[in-house]
Amino acid sequence: MSSSIRKTIKSDTLTRLAQAIAVTLCAGLAGCQSTASVSSGAGPDARPHALTAHMRPKPIFVNQSQPKKAPHDVWERIRDGFQLQDSIAMNPRVEQQRLWFVSNPSFLESASGRGSLYMHYIVERLEERDMPLELALLPVIESAFNPMAYSRSDASGLWQFIPSTGRYFNLRQTNFYDGRRDVTASTGAALDYLSKLHEMFNGDWLLALAAYNAGEGTVSRAMERNEKLGLPTDYWNLPLPQETRDYVPKLLALAELVQSPQAYGVNLNPIANQPYFDVVEVNQRVDLSRVAALAGIDEDEMFQLNPAFKKRVTMEPTQHLLVPTAKAQLLTASLSNMKPEELLTLAPAQRVFDEVAVVQPSRPKSYTVRRGDNLAAIAKANKVDTRDLQRWNRLTGKNLKVGQTLVMQAETSAKGRVLAKAGSAASDAQKTTTYKVRKGDSLYLVAKRFNVEMQHLKRWNPRSGHALKPGQTLTVYLNRR
Repeated sequence: MSSSIRKTIKSDTLTRLAQAIAVTLCAGLAGCQSTASVSSGAGPDARPHALTAHMRPKPIFVNQSQPKKAPHDVWERIRDGFQLQDSIAMNPRVEQQRLWFVSNPSFLESASGRGSLYMHYIVERLEERDMPLELALLPVIESAFNPMAYSRSDASGLWQFIPSTGRYFNLRQTNFYDGRRDVTASTGAALDYLSKLHEMFNGDWLLALAAYNAGEGTVSRAMERNEKLGLPTDYWNLPLPQETRDYVPKLLALAELVQSPQAYGVNLNPIANQPYFDVVEVNQRVDLSRVAALAGIDEDEMFQLNPAFKKRVTMEPTQHLLVPTAKAQLLTASLSNMKPEELLTLAPAQRVFDEVAVVQPSRPKSYTVRRGDNLAAIAKANKVDTRDLQRWNRLTGKNLKVGQTLVMQAETSAKGRVLAKAGSAASDAQKTTTYKVRKGDSLYLVAKRFNVEMQHLKRWNPRSGHALKPGQTLTVYLNRR
């Protein structure tokens, strides 16, 4: 190998060695600087940099909470949406109402049982508007969740609209249909009204609720009075009618019982957190009883879901029915597959009561008492009831005199057919009975007890009014439809 080649190799080797030394020195200087900077700021307890240099940082796990599962029970869903609980704490007026509910557990149990048909629908409508879910309990206070309920002021339905307020919120009221009793229409109107009142009273739900009960004018005047006197204008300090003073505490007390039912010994039967009914469109007038039979739906349940149809017949322009969700598909399919002539079988049939309603008294029939006659024999021979015979002739007993004239009445329909008076053996379809009203009774409950229609019961007892009184006597025509 030549000397020039040896020199070249040696030069390259020295160059590489110098580069390696330079890199090492740079790394050492950098390490010293890092150590110095840590030591100067860490204090006497700081760990040596040599240890921390080889430690790996612990991983940080982000706590991602699982989305909350939808509750299985509507009651739980309602509790999650409570917004008015701050108004409950240690208020004697709320405590008074709470004690009443605790002392009358059957009231809440029966009301919640009726409300199980409507509760899910109402909760969903409230959530859509971000309204307090305590308002889902308002029909308990208003009507005990009875869609047929009437009040002394002629308020009607779940939400107890009086006629004028109902019309203001587009709830039609005719001889055949009452929108105040329509479950979906009245719920929408009630939430519209409550939202309007909430805005009117500057976002104060308690004042809005008081106005729902007593009217916005009553609450506004009470606020103006307190303002002039330098007194607070919140709900708790307003001079309101006693019913309104109790109204809001009732709702708040009821909400507290729903919040902790076990603590107060209240039994709330679970309500499935799913729709109870669906809307089925119909394209002609149909009889609710016959539709119920077609779809295998309990007839009473059908009326409870569609109480707005006063004659139990769908009327224009309302052409839909609420039916249990489990039966909706079957009913829809059945109606769509029926021929026009088959649909006619669902149309309302002429009822016996329609004929009886237009009867005119005929000429009374008379009978002269003979020797050996008695009241029972005369009544049987003339196919009338003994009690009617006594009533027609103002007899207080059963003693008769020979030659005495007895009057027996009959009625003739508009078609000329003679209809025997109630109680006649010849017309079992018109048998009558009387019923003495008990505490807690309503026209709806009495009608249900005797399996007659409420509007018929009202027509048979025109002076009974909507609010029955204990001891009041009602006449009931059995087996009439």
